[in-house]
Amino acid sequence: MKYPAYEKYKDTEVECLGRIPTTGWKKERLYDIAFIRTSNVDKKTVKGQRPVKLCNYTDVYYNEKIHSGLEFMMSSASEEEIKKFRLFKGDVVITKDSESPFDIGIGSYVDEDIDDLVCGYHLAIIKPNKSDLYGQYLYYAISSDMSAYQFTIAANGVTRFGLSYNGMKNIKILVPSINEQQKIADFLDHKTAQIDRLIEKKQVLVEMLNEKRMAMITLAVTKGLDENVPMKDSGVEWLGTVPAYWDVKKLKFSFNILNNRRIPLSAEERTGMQRNYPYYGASGIIDYVEDYIFDGPAVLVAEDGANLLSRSTPLAFIADGKYWVNNHAHILRPIEGPFDYWANLLCSINFEPFITGSAQPKLTKDRLASIPLPSPPLGEQKFISAFILEEVSKIDPMVTTANLVINKLQEYRTAIITAAVTGKIKVL
Repeated sequence: MKYPAYEKYKDTEVECLGRIPTTGWKKERLYDIAFIRTSNVDKKTVKGQRPVKLCNYTDVYYNEKIHSGLEFMMSSASEEEIKKFRLFKGDVVITKDSESPFDIGIGSYVDEDIDDLVCGYHLAIIKPNKSDLYGQYLYYAISSDMSAYQFTIAANGVTRFGLSYNGMKNIKILVPSINEQQKIADFLDHKTAQIDRLIEKKQVLVEMLNEKRMAMITLAVTKGLDENVPMKDSGVEWLGTVPAYWDVKKLKFSFNILNNRRIPLSAEERTGMQRNYPYYGASGIIDYVEDYIFDGPAVLVAEDGANLLSRSTPLAFIADGKYWVNNHAHILRPIEGPFDYWANLLCSINFEPFITGSAQPKLTKDRLASIPLPSPPLGEQKFISAFILEEVSKIDPMVTTANLVINKLQEYRTAIITAAVTGKIKVL
């Protein structure tokens, strides 16, 4: 749908804001139309302080609205902290610290009053002056490309980035009348909900395809491809039965573990390097560096991090060519057999019984080496690998297409928000 523009525009003389309608719109600093406060309430519970619900960084980063349906952490705060950092309906909370400048200024709208809800550390509260600024409109203005650009420029840091009070107060947004702000917010509520429903449908499709892919791989690498062969108990609870002629042996008997060759490089050490070769961590490539310490294929397995439990990215993957690996990934070279067979097998394993720690999950080298693995004959490993390759070649293009659609919808969502809060389209 094509939306009409306003009749006349004028230049704001601010590059990221562009031109705005000549009537009813003006550019404003956040400081002039809102009250900004950075929180210092941490997660510690202090004896004698009042129990509170804590709105944390992840509550803001992963949710567009703060509401009572979220599970907030319980903590404590002093009466002064509660007075300063209590959240109310109409407030907007933003991220002010992150490892990436592009994650600075991510906002969430407080959709209802929630008893004893306090803003946590690494966040800032923006309370709109209600005579000038409608909270929901402010949220959309903060979520626009116009604001994202300014937040990224204002963020300071090298390996970790932060947004100072001055950086926040000088962010500029475009503001029409309160009446028009409410109408724009209502329009964007409706429009983004439509887009979100389409995105959700595609995300469900991607999830189903990935589940189908993983189930196919797991069945192939743990049970083989012939349903009629005799089976035996593997003696491993999570593995169950395997073909009677397969071996089951500890990982250390199927791989050479090359952890002694890995070398971590700090972010400071990597700064200024020529970006010639991939630098791998627990979840894949995290940077590029000027030299390499490995030449040739290896299967990398995550050693630590939350992904060991969440499995939001594959725990095992192949690195090939020339590359560097830090100390957060185990480096395995199979004694025999296709690398992709072993990577697929390791991705299908339930690692949880072998992981230590919950706050900081870790899969140690000794525990990894002790994991029992099914081991078919070499010829069958190759046959299974060829079968998996053929099957994923049918599934992966569908996943790629669905993800492209999701990306386009997300881009359109941001574009229409930006167009509405900068006066490029007239939604009245």
